[in-house]
Amino acid sequence: MITANLRASYGVTVTQNSLEFVLYGPELKDAELVLFHADTQEELARFPADKRVGKDWYWSINTGYSDSVYLYYVTMQDGGAYFISDPYAKQLSHAWYWNREQYNKNPSLWFPKGKIPPQHRYSKLVRVAPLEKAILPHHRVVYEAHVKSMSMQHPGVPVEHRGTYLGLCHSAVIKHLQDMGITTIQLMPLMAFMPEPFIVEKGLTNYWGYNTASFFAPEPRYAYRDAHSELQTCVDTLHKAGFEVILDVVFNHTAEGGPDGPILHHRATQPSTAYTFLPESREYANYSGCGNTINLAHQYNLQMILDAARHWVTEYGFDGFRYDLATNMGRQPHAFSLKSGFFKALQQDPLLRDKIHIAEPWDIGDYGYQLGNFPVSFAEINDQFRDITRSFWRGDNNKMADFATCMFGSRDIFHKGVRASHTSVNGVTFHDGFTLQDVVSYQDKHNEANLEDNRDGHNHNASCNYGIEGPTDDVVINHVRERQKRNLFASMIFAQGTPLVLHGDELSRTQLGNNNAYCQDNELNYCDWDLNRQQADFLAFCQYCIALKQSSQILTNAQLADDAFFDKCNVDAVHWYKIDGSPKADSDWHDPVNKGFAVELIGNRNNQEHWLICVNADKVDHNMVLPKVKQNHRWQVVLDTRMTDFKPTGAYIAKPQFVISNRSFVIFKQDEPKREA
Repeated sequence: MITANLRASYGVTVTQNSLEFVLYGPELKDAELVLFHADTQEELARFPADKRVGKDWYWSINTGYSDSVYLYYVTMQDGGAYFISDPYAKQLSHAWYWNREQYNKNPSLWFPKGKIPPQHRYSKLVRVAPLEKAILPHHRVVYEAHVKSMSMQHPGVPVEHRGTYLGLCHSAVIKHLQDMGITTIQLMPLMAFMPEPFIVEKGLTNYWGYNTASFFAPEPRYAYRDAHSELQTCVDTLHKAGFEVILDVVFNHTAEGGPDGPILHHRATQPSTAYTFLPESREYANYSGCGNTINLAHQYNLQMILDAARHWVTEYGFDGFRYDLATNMGRQPHAFSLKSGFFKALQQDPLLRDKIHIAEPWDIGDYGYQLGNFPVSFAEINDQFRDITRSFWRGDNNKMADFATCMFGSRDIFHKGVRASHTSVNGVTFHDGFTLQDVVSYQDKHNEANLEDNRDGHNHNASCNYGIEGPTDDVVINHVRERQKRNLFASMIFAQGTPLVLHGDELSRTQLGNNNAYCQDNELNYCDWDLNRQQADFLAFCQYCIALKQSSQILTNAQLADDAFFDKCNVDAVHWYKIDGSPKADSDWHDPVNKGFAVELIGNRNNQEHWLICVNADKVDHNMVLPKVKQNHRWQVVLDTRMTDFKPTGAYIAKPQFVISNRSFVIFKQDEPKREA
């Protein structure tokens, strides 16, 4: 029997002699533990609480019920009675599928039930060993992936494992990611989620998973047989292959939605404290845009979220987290602050503080845009990089100076001496928005398949179709599109910071202009591995860009003498040039129609690298006089996006006056000439 002085953890704890259950329910009038047969879902037994101590309800039952599954049946102070799921359930009997009729008429059948783990199943220690070779932050290349999308159409993955955890870690998928040069796999949400009622009732689903219903349970949809063991296998296998694995977590809201949403757990156990309310009206503060906002200023909610984070690290081995709508993590409860309880608790937690932390630095509440304002230990998704880079290559005026700033780690946002340059997570595409193929193929969004009359999704995409909306057989247009894809990808990879590749971009994946494909469980989201020659060439280009960057200390981590964040520097000088090769004056940065520049990076005596990067977003070619190099050295072209199939063997020695093609990104490296025998 649990005593008031020795409380078991929330959820279920299996001991040698008993099954111990603890439920947080400060606003409950009564609570029962209800056990069901794991296969037939038949109700087996009900147990009134053994005791209530403070805000916690306790049960202790014999181990003969270990093979059962469970729910709680609770009575609220107003007399309402509901079945609810255990917020701390660590594995579910089945996935959350919305069915209004079952929810109203037969909830005990509808609810996913918590599984009771075998004795000592959930350990207190880190189960998975760290990577054999740690990945330095400035070497990190992140790949944002969806478990199902990666393998659903992969011909090398067994049919029964496609779309599953086991499919993601199949050797064929791993080889692709290794060949790409990826170091870090960022998985879209795996916490058990429930598709929103409004989307289900239109015949669609929530494919992305940003609607958490169970913070501790892995999503059963991605399991072949057992989500728990297969996710462990997946992360273990990816670790053995040398990858970091981080999890996209939705700690800002739950699937209970707004005040008219279903009661799943928190709206029964703590209706006045689970979510943040607007102080003037006591209405739900909808900072997430999904109906509710978790109140992290409340002690229990903060504890639950931190317990969940530790669980995903200890039980599955995740190396860190990407926080969806992370501004909410700093609201206390309304205003954003670096002194919020979550940030302070996270940064002192011995298990979590040294993990990878990536913030999506906004939510939709007042003062929700907080790019650059997160703790030093956080990296941040830099949407400014995305928008400026797309606009620059599209040929917009007044973008050159901003683009140059982005290429050097967005130091206007992540200031020198305060944040590292790799703090900026640089992507030109993310899961929410156009794919890279669609950025160069569509002027406007085409979300009709979402059944919202094309009203959903962003209207500002900084995209261009180059003459025809969508796919075309026009050779000239396709030539421009492919070059622009190379320009955008190269800009992302060679910018100072942490590059982030959206899954399938390297495969030229299209969503046919849908920039909000969250509800499309079909080929719009699945990776197509059957590549034509043009797509195969682009994949090879992507592989080559990452390999080139990772071969250089300066391209991965340019440390300048005026940046006090680092204790040493590796760059002796940085010179900026106009597109013709003449030195750039300050006034040149403000020329609204100037669409090109070059930057020279000269390593110091500890690093003899010498690079020249030239960009030309103009529609015409320019002649550039290259900077002088040391005696007996020459400029070698190691990347030129005007070439469709540039390979390492394609490097060539440049003439002193070089033609920078229209819409092209060129990298030169100083090299010694071959000596004659």
